Amino acid sequence: MTKLEQIEKSVSELSSDEFERFSAWFEALQAERWDRDLAEDAANGTLDELAELALSEFRSNRTRPL
Repeated sequence: MTKLEQIEKSVSELSSDEFERFSAWFEALQAERWDRDLAEDAANGTLDELAELALSEFRSNRTRPL
């Protein structure tokens, strides 16, 4: 059995309370990783081209209010 299969089996056997706690923990972990990856992308310039494109569209009045 793979590690993922073991995790899936364990999660499926959690009580309702344990599953809610696990879900909250997992959501926080995903958010933390997203924030870390976004910060790294911003720091190393990965997002610069996209930001410039967005600003260019905005300056050319090719955007609309949300």
